[in-house]
Amino acid sequence: MLVTQIREHARMLYQAHGDKAEFEAAQKARAFEQSGDADQAQDWRAIRDAIHQMRGPHES
Repeated sequence: MLVTQIREHARMLYQAHGDKAEFEAAQKARAFEQSGDADQAQDWRAIRDAIHQMRGPHES
């Protein structure tokens, strides 16, 4: 998946799920990994990372 596609998926997922989007992407990555689809798992990990970057640093 291209970087632009990853960012677009991340943006749409974040808009749809808010703060839960990162968790949703991690679940998808885990599910694809368990089913043996390493390429899709890698894409979803990249989407999760993009969401994490969009959210910015955590405040305390």
